[in-house]
Amino acid sequence: MINIITHYSHQLLSGFGWTLLSSVLALFFSLIIGSLFAIMEILPNKTARFVGRAYVELFRNIPLLVITMFFYLIIPLYLVKINGFTAGTIGLTLYTSAFIAETIRSGIQSVDTGQMEGARSVGMTYWQAMRYIILPQAFKIVIPPLGNQFVNLVKNSSVLAFVAGFDLMYQANSIASTTFDTINSYLVIGVLYLIITMPLSYYMRYLEKKIA
Repeated sequence: MINIITHYSHQLLSGFGWTLLSSVLALFFSLIIGSLFAIMEILPNKTARFVGRAYVELFRNIPLLVITMFFYLIIPLYLVKINGFTAGTIGLTLYTSAFIAETIRSGIQSVDTGQMEGARSVGMTYWQAMRYIILPQAFKIVIPPLGNQFVNLVKNSSVLAFVAGFDLMYQANSIASTTFDTINSYLVIGVLYLIITMPLSYYMRYLEKKIA
């Protein structure tokens, strides 16, 4: 293991950086997209509810690898050329946002309906009530499952290896094929994934306790 770290530190750091960047981008955009479609799922408008539900069901029930390969192979063929990192990050964002949407939707629906009625009765619009009253309470409720989704997102970023995204898994495959030391190559990569996911997991627990 020490030999792998010593001789391939540049590749490992590069993979760590690309994995971290992809995870941060996907986390940020999937949270925004997921929140948007969660709200659409509970809007009074039937068309909006249908679109929100269709989005969630579509991306939640298609494997992440299939979504990623679609953006890596089909999109460049007919629309615009994108590299493996971009294709993987887009796929990861869309896939995760569907699960985040369901998580946030359940949080919104667990807030007492009287909260919305009370906000509307004092003159707030629907969107003002959602922004200032409902969503803050919903996010407090769903912090634990959101934390799980964030950790899953980091682990799922290994899909970039299938599209030459230069992430940790891609570097592990490269090192293992060069050194034929498969066990130590993947052990090192596993530790590097832990370096990303463990602090995230502990921070979400801290946030949950602080808010509670």
